[in-house]
Amino acid sequence: MTDASQGEDGPMGGGRGDKPLDADETLHLRVDALRADETMQLRVPAPPEPPAPGGGRAERRRGARSAGRERTASPAGRLLGPLAPYTRRIAPYARRLKPVYPRPGRTGWRRWMPSWRQWLGATLTSFGLLSAFLVTAYAMTDIPDNLNSYATQQDNVYFWSDGTPMARTGWVQRQAMPLEDIPEDVRWAVLAAENESFYSDPGISAKGITRAVLRTLGQGDTEGGSTITQQYVKNVYLTQNQTVSRKFTEAMIALKLDNRMSKDEILEGYLNTSWFGRGSYGIQRAAQAYYGKDVDKLSASEAAMLASLLKGAGLYDPTLSKANHARAVERWSWILDRMVKIGKLSPQEREKYTKFPEPLKSNPLYNTGAQSDYLVELASQYAKKSARLTDKQFDLGGYQIYTTFDRKREKALTDAVTKARKKAKQDDPAVAKHGHYGAASVAADGRILAVYGGPDHRKQGYNESNATTVPAGTAFTPFVYAAGLQHGVHRTRGGPATPVTPDSVYDGDDGVPVTTPEGPYWDRSGKKVAAHNDGGKSYGRITLREAMAKSVNTPFMQLGMDAGLDKVRQTAEASGLLSSSIGPQVPALSMGNSTPSAIRMASGYATFAAGGTHTEPYSVRRITRNGSPVPLATPRPERAIRTEVAEQVTEALTDSFRTAHPEAAAGRSGVSGKAGTTEKDTAAWYVGTADSVSTAIVVYRIDLAESLEPLPLKGLAGTSANSVPYALWSAATGIG
Repeated sequence: MTDASQGEDGPMGGGRGDKPLDADETLHLRVDALRADETMQLRVPAPPEPPAPGGGRAERRRGARSAGRERTASPAGRLLGPLAPYTRRIAPYARRLKPVYPRPGRTGWRRWMPSWRQWLGATLTSFGLLSAFLVTAYAMTDIPDNLNSYATQQDNVYFWSDGTPMARTGWVQRQAMPLEDIPEDVRWAVLAAENESFYSDPGISAKGITRAVLRTLGQGDTEGGSTITQQYVKNVYLTQNQTVSRKFTEAMIALKLDNRMSKDEILEGYLNTSWFGRGSYGIQRAAQAYYGKDVDKLSASEAAMLASLLKGAGLYDPTLSKANHARAVERWSWILDRMVKIGKLSPQEREKYTKFPEPLKSNPLYNTGAQSDYLVELASQYAKKSARLTDKQFDLGGYQIYTTFDRKREKALTDAVTKARKKAKQDDPAVAKHGHYGAASVAADGRILAVYGGPDHRKQGYNESNATTVPAGTAFTPFVYAAGLQHGVHRTRGGPATPVTPDSVYDGDDGVPVTTPEGPYWDRSGKKVAAHNDGGKSYGRITLREAMAKSVNTPFMQLGMDAGLDKVRQTAEASGLLSSSIGPQVPALSMGNSTPSAIRMASGYATFAAGGTHTEPYSVRRITRNGSPVPLATPRPERAIRTEVAEQVTEALTDSFRTAHPEAAAGRSGVSGKAGTTEKDTAAWYVGTADSVSTAIVVYRIDLAESLEPLPLKGLAGTSANSVPYALWSAATGIG
């Protein structure tokens, strides 16, 4: 390169005669001020491309407009085009909000935190979107025109087996009360318990909704927090499902309802539709169900107890359990204190309420009739269990329950027992005072056709046909006989089983010692256990079939030991007796120390009549709700004993019936039965089968005011020649 001091024709001059530089060539310039060996490099920019032929500035503008039209021609362009001016104005602010990470001018963790502008923008945007969503949801939510089933209660109707109405339950009732007829103390007890800010809130509780949603999403359960308005909406418009969507819909309707109805109207509706347990809906029916009085007669203390039930009658009804009672007392006291805190109960009046107002033990509104109550009780319990319905669901009503009860058999059974009761009172009032008569008829396929539960369910709170209070006595021996025939006997401990037939011979003498493979059986007091016959009569060597026919007890006590008491128990349970009613596994088990109910005894004998298959007794064959079928788990027959064993037992019971009642047996077939007595004469039975229907009758005495310990019959059951249980059985079956 030449020296910089050269003239205009040097490199700096760029003389005209020199060759022009290329666009990417570097111009080397010697600068005197720099060191002699340093140079400066300059990049020469490329010259602009020449315009296309015929094109100029105007052409370029037309091209730009054309391209713009092509862009805006798309749907997105047409939509966003009008927003372009606003977008250009917002763009500078948006660029400021755009996060730049790490942020310049910050140190440590602050380099990664959004600026206050970004926080503000995000907050305002979220608030705007949420507000828009809520406004839209509020506008699109309508108050339903129709009230749901919670607000339109119905009765449950029960039908006889022939389809005719049997009973209509009326305990699920609601009597609407004007708010002016509900005392102030009652209203504020409810408000103090559920929503003290009711008259000032907008109809919803944001805090309560948030807590309920978080609990539902996070833990799968729910928590309270709804206002009175929300609860009223849930009661009359929505379902009881605990879901987030239902909770949101409830809040929207509550907001609208709060603007459309007055607070007093909402409170009145809530008090008349809320569930208080015991099948009662509304504060009026609750007052009657728990205290037997109208709502305007309630004290503040009683109102506080009823208000506690709104949190869940299943947990706060004090009559259900000790734990419930403790919870109810605690919440009752809390509600009264709350009323004082909000100024609705004076401290002086609060001091008067120191004793918990105990409610009635049962609901006096439950009233379907004297004897039909027992039928309804059996059918309702079975319906709820087999259809998997909760008490609350069942109490909502609208169910049609088609029972298995036979109207004619029920009348015959009831008339027979009623007549016997009347005669007993005339003969010996003191003995008859504590007399009880349980009876039940069960078909071979498990249908309960008739029961006698007592004189009046309203006076006697338990069902005599379903009671497990007295021993079965010698009416239990057919199960011992069946166990021996089914499983055989063991003469030696651990040895093979020896088959048993109806012709197997046993000692029928009175006082025969009971033996085991090792020798005599000794009880805990160190005495040998012996078997005894009625009246101390001895029969010598006798076959098992003959022993059953003549009601000889001693062979069956020894047979039970030989077959194994565990096998006896197993056979009895398989035939239909409940395991909870089976007595201790001692020799007396074969003599009926078990305490089955009349229904279960009839069911057990029905197993013999059914050829050895057992079907659990049931009282409901079909359920509908407003005409629609309700799924019902119907019991299926199961093999209990072999067919030939059932036939052999039935033959022995037929002989027993013919031997004891030859006149009634004359010209009759398919009839079998056996009497049952107990060692201490505390119960008398007759159980038998006629026309594939087994009927069990038991007569006993218990002073319910003293204990559940059976008392001696003292002639209430008659004599062996004139047995009251047999007379009732023959009248119920049409034999007599």
